[in-house]
Amino acid sequence: MTGLRDVIIIGSGPAGLTAAIYTSRARLDPLVIEGEPSSTSDQPGGQLMLTTEIENFPGFVNGIMGPELMQTFREQAARFGTEYVTAKVSRVDLSSRPFGVWVGDPDAAEPTYQARSLIVATGARSLMLDLPDEARLLGHGVSTCATCDGFFFRDQHVAVIGGGDSALEEALFLTRFAKSVTVVHRRDTLRASKVMQHRARNHPTITFRWNSVVEQVLGDSTVTGVELRDVVTGAKSILEISGLFVAIGHEPNTALFKGQLELEDTGYLRTFEGTQTSVNGVFACGDVQDHEYRQAITAAGSGCMAAIDAERWLEEQEDD
Repeated sequence: MTGLRDVIIIGSGPAGLTAAIYTSRARLDPLVIEGEPSSTSDQPGGQLMLTTEIENFPGFVNGIMGPELMQTFREQAARFGTEYVTAKVSRVDLSSRPFGVWVGDPDAAEPTYQARSLIVATGARSLMLDLPDEARLLGHGVSTCATCDGFFFRDQHVAVIGGGDSALEEALFLTRFAKSVTVVHRRDTLRASKVMQHRARNHPTITFRWNSVVEQVLGDSTVTGVELRDVVTGAKSILEISGLFVAIGHEPNTALFKGQLELEDTGYLRTFEGTQTSVNGVFACGDVQDHEYRQAITAAGSGCMAAIDAERWLEEQEDD
């Protein structure tokens, strides 16, 4: 077991790395456990590592690639002394302080690290269709965020997968740019609120493909269409599009904390008076506690908040 740390940050997306910048500048010598390389959102750098060009992050007039932005965040935090561990947290013990954090064997008797305070920035993952070409074309026509990527599909034909409020919000937003928006839903009725249904059904740019599921995403280097299957008749058809927006939900990465931190009904971490969780000394930021905005800039802002909250909390403990 290594020595006691003032701050351990779990996660290294915009929220976690912004928290690292602020806590390292406050001379708290943070340790960032950044995750392991994978195709999921808990990899080092978070979901932006799977994003191509970002045009809505302030300060980059001509845009910036997602991985490049996260590397810049990482280097900036390292400049002030942030230490990184490229590994996945397997267990935490928040029942007493200092908090225990395990990397590797979760059944080990002693934690790998201990922390006076903990910042949780494990993010959330977009639920996907689990199709082989979907992952290959992610960032090349396949997207999970209309707010992030809609601008790139000006005067093009796009499709949104899903039938809830999130899907219709995506579809309505995309009408600002796209020539046509097709909502593909596996049922013949929507799950979205009546208000959202009314807006979408009455928008001239939006059409619906009912009782349909995506069988294949088509295209070599970029999306050119999808193969749909009618779940009632079994008939297959091709829908020619250049953008596919998957909006079937998000799942916060909170499995580590179930039974230890209070969760919202939706599974997101519940925060109070800023970024404080239900356990004193544990703070949460970014998409793991934000199911409303889910933007890089809002995640970074909440990472700043969590760092300041942690710094002030540690100072209070010293005063006591």
